Parts: sequence; structure tokens; C-alpha cells
Amino acid sequence: MVRIALDPTPFHHDFSLLEFPEVAARLGYEHLQLTPHVDLSPFFRYPKADDDLVARFKKAAKDAGVGVPAILPVQRISWPDEPQREAAVRNFRRIIELAVQLEIPVINTEFSGRPERAEDSETAFYRSMDELLPVIEEEGLRLNIDPHPDDFVEDGLEAWRVLRGLNSKAVGFVYVASHTFHYGDRATTLLPEIGDRLGAVYAADTFDHRRSHGLRYISNPPGNEARIHQHLRIGDGDVNWDELFDTLRMTGYLDREDALIVSNVFAEDERADEVSRFQLQRLRELIG
Repeated sequence: MVRIALDPTPFHHDFSLLEFPEVAARLGYEHLQLTPHVDLSPFFRYPKADDDLVARFKKAAKDAGVGVPAILPVQRISWPDEPQREAAVRNFRRIIELAVQLEIPVINTEFSGRPERAEDSETAFYRSMDELLPVIEEEGLRLNIDPHPDDFVEDGLEAWRVLRGLNSKAVGFVYVASHTFHYGDRATTLLPEIGDRLGAVYAADTFDHRRSHGLRYISNPPGNEARIHQHLRIGDGDVNWDELFDTLRMTGYLDREDALIVSNVFAEDERADEVSRFQLQRLRELIG
């Protein structure tokens, strides 16, 4: 049975960390993916949770009847400058400890390098994995990585090659639908290539920034390197959802017991309840 999880980012400003499980349950979700939060694992900084907060969160999730199948930290593990990379590794070690304490089996993350220093960033990534991967494997965790827009690798197939180079079954790929067009719009060929190493799918829509001969968006000054994408409600962008889910079905992902699909719409916080309920219903239809 495919698990559908809520990304609680739209609720960060109105609810506390300990309220997220109840929010997810109220909206009809049985699962929650933890994302960077100031009380747990802030972006790029050392995690802030202690044993007491971990215990209180576990109780809140149990009381709400909500499972937490994955945690999403973002640390500069591929940063081309050594001080930032070393700090990211230290931070990530603590995140691994928290995942174990929280009984969360999956860590989903990003490369977090720099595209203008791609070679240095790739080298930094492998250096970080030399330190972190043995710990992840020893703890029996799964690490899945998304090649995020504005990272040292953005193309989906090239990112898969980088991950495949680690030669570890503990490492997989996060397919983020709203990054489709930065990946190269290749779901029908990329997902079969990744196969059973696909670890998670994030569901939000986006517009194809390449359309209108590159003028779908205008950002100044002309020719700048800004990466533009959205996290919209399913159906509000250009992602071919039938094609994506047909491919997920064909590759067997939707039949896997560990299949995870995360709703992560960030563009409509003022309608977060309504949009979250819509996402859950639409995902159930696409899966069914």
C-alpha cells in the first residue's frame, strides 16, 4: 500500500513542531514527513532537538495515529569549501542519531552543492559520503537524494550516475515532480533506469520554464542564472501526471510496501488546509 505523507512546511508559521501530527491527522493523512524546522533540524545548522523533545514528538505522533516514515534535512554536504562541508557532516551525524531515536527509517535530502563549482562539489559530496555512508549503513537507514535546481547536478540522469557511483543499496533517488523540467523532463526513461532505487516521490506541480523559447519567465537582468520553479497544486502546472503515475505503475513502485509519496505544495499557504485535502484526494485517484 502506497503511503501518502504530508510535508508540513506550509504549517510551520502557524503550528508548533509537536502539533504537526495532529494537523496531518485532521487533514486526513496517515503519514508525515518531517522537514527542516527551527526546533528540530534547521536549514544548514546544527539540529536543536534534545532527548526530551524527541520523546514528546514521538508521543504526539502516536497519540495522533500518524506515522513518520521519513525526515528531510538540508545540509551543505556537497559544499565546495571545506569549513562548510565539515560543519554539514557534523550536523548530519546528529540528524542520523535523531532519525534512529525517532525510529524514522528514511532520510531524504539534497546534494546542496554549487553549479558554478560542479567538479569541486562532486568531490566534496563523495568525501562527505565516505564519512556518513558507513554510519547510515550500520544503522540500517535509507538515504535518498534529490538533485535540486541550483545544485551542482540538476539533470536527473546525471544525478543518478553520481548516486550509483556510491555503490550502496542504502542510497536512492528522490523524484520531485516539481523539479521535472530541471531534471530534463524524462520520467518515462529515468524512472525505469533508477528502478528499485527510487526511494520517494514528491507531488507538486510546476510550469515548464523552457517553453516559449526560454521566455516563459522573464527575470532581470537578462541571462542571469536564477532557477525558477514552483510547488503548485496538482493540475495547476505543466507536469504530465498521468504519464508520471503510469510510469510509476509500470516500474512497480506503486506496488512496493515501502512506496512513499509526499505532498509538498508550498505556493498556497493561505489555503493550506484546502490544498492539502485536495492533494490527498487527487493522489489517491492517481494511485488507484
